[in-house]
Amino acid sequence: MSNPTVTTIEISKEYLHFNSAHFTIFSESAREDLHGHTFYVTATVDSAVGTDGLAFDYNVMKTRLAALCDHLDEKVLLPEHSPFLQITEGDGYVIACFAGERIPFLPRDVLLLPVRNVTVEELAPWFLSRLREDPVIAALDISRILIRVSSGPGQWAGATWSSAALTPEVSP
Repeated sequence: MSNPTVTTIEISKEYLHFNSAHFTIFSESAREDLHGHTFYVTATVDSAVGTDGLAFDYNVMKTRLAALCDHLDEKVLLPEHSPFLQITEGDGYVIACFAGERIPFLPRDVLLLPVRNVTVEELAPWFLSRLREDPVIAALDISRILIRVSSGPGQWAGATWSSAALTPEVSP
């Protein structure tokens, strides 16, 4: 075969989810109350089909996505890069300071993420960047990855990487 076929693989498994607490920050003085979601994650991957009739071993992608979900599961997610939230540690607590409020958490319950806000539109690029940093994923013959994250039915955000693109793009 001189021109390989490119195929699109969708990975959408029931176990690709995590349960986490967060609050969305709207401004320097407005935020949601702390609450939780079951977040779901899917991946859509474009890849050439090899002479053996396979694009790549899907288990590699599923395993990496599941590990990332497990990392976030049962944690309070806090954004490290929010301009409105200061995070400190003291007296055995992680303390989120917002608009004059001190919100203490046990360190074992908190995960600081390198994002501006804990929203699906920030989580999708976070997942995508972690996958792109993974040497096993980077070695696959993949031309495009779309990661989608949902915080509830009908509420998704996506981030796309393409071998032709220089930076990830946010997708609807």
